[in-house]
Amino acid sequence: MSKSLDLQKKARSLIPGMTQLLSKRPDQFAPGVWPGYYKKASGAEVWDLDGNRYVDMSISGIGANVLGYADPDVDAAVISAIRDGVSSSLNCPEEVALAERLCDLHPGMEMARFARSGGEIAAMAVRIARAATGRSTVAFCGYHGWHDWYLSANLADSKALDGHLIPGLAPTGIPRELKGTSIPFRFNDCANLTQVVADHEDSLAAIIMEPIRDAPPSDGFKTALTHCIQKTGAVLIVDEISSGFRLTTGGAYQLYGLQPDMVIFSKALGNGYPISAVIGKQAVMSAAEGCFISSTNWTERVGPTAALAMIEKHASHRVHQHLVRCGEEIQDGWKKAASEAGLDISLSGIAPMSHFAFDHADAPSIKSLFVQLMLESGFLASNLYYAMYAHTPSHIESYLSAVTAAFTKIRTALDSESLASTLLGGPARNGFLRLN
Repeated sequence: MSKSLDLQKKARSLIPGMTQLLSKRPDQFAPGVWPGYYKKASGAEVWDLDGNRYVDMSISGIGANVLGYADPDVDAAVISAIRDGVSSSLNCPEEVALAERLCDLHPGMEMARFARSGGEIAAMAVRIARAATGRSTVAFCGYHGWHDWYLSANLADSKALDGHLIPGLAPTGIPRELKGTSIPFRFNDCANLTQVVADHEDSLAAIIMEPIRDAPPSDGFKTALTHCIQKTGAVLIVDEISSGFRLTTGGAYQLYGLQPDMVIFSKALGNGYPISAVIGKQAVMSAAEGCFISSTNWTERVGPTAALAMIEKHASHRVHQHLVRCGEEIQDGWKKAASEAGLDISLSGIAPMSHFAFDHADAPSIKSLFVQLMLESGFLASNLYYAMYAHTPSHIESYLSAVTAAFTKIRTALDSESLASTLLGGPARNGFLRLN
């Protein structure tokens, strides 16, 4: 892995933070061992810079490649679009087709706007909601990106975001004048939601939340949410950046009876090609006409083309059913392997985006050893699994066999107190604070 590790060293001196995405930093997996860079990716396989081939049973492009890498149908549509010109002084018709397709998939949604990443589409949705209501405060639950509106929550309390996926997010560089404009609440906590809304009723522009992370919304929580929206007139934004196209063709919110005013998508929408979308009711979305929301690269045609092709394949092949089956098999396999090895683990996440954690005081080192052992078996793997349509029963069977062997070796290392000497690199790091 000399080429892969050498490039990581070079990147640290040239790129602040080493990578463009926290979740792809090698020290989130196993520093000194994780290859970090790829030369080629196809289906469920990835080749690193040194020519090592792995089956990717880890983050699957951090959830973007829902069909698999270099999907032939999506790529064929994109290649055709490229040959006809990616951009010009005129607009591409694909964006109109995509707006229509997304609204058809989500009855009640009437208009759409597009960007190219999840964080910016969340910021766009919040901007539109504030414009539509004439108010400023946003109540949120879950993770919604890196922009000022979201990270400003940590100006009032440095740990405000700790329970919302990534702990330790510093508000460095965020204007202190934004303090108090974004307020967190806890998912499925009716009393907490009701109190946050009551405290900011007159200034509340929006409530933004994911439809599901570990568990679906309870009936009581949905009732409280509906009451809060009706009482305040705030805009309800459902963030489907992670959950979208995992449990159904479109938004998972449709499975749980949520009634949003706006819904946002990214990640799986383009199967790895940059595209994000906000769809919503005309009464809310039309407020965007009074906002300056504009970017040259939002008008290129590759993103909408990829999204249209992904949606078509997703729907015709009922991809979400495959993703759920894969995730359920993986979760069952984790539990069985842990039980046989005598390891304590806890599971979280929806089936297509599953996570486990080692319940041990030295969990970061154990995670790093697990990653190391799985690499030696030919798998990109960590304590999480994001399902792809490209994952086959054979992939799952061989992966779980390797997991069983790795868990057994971890048990042996713990019993012999040889964990530290077995590691080739350092312990994995979680969150943001420990990286600085």
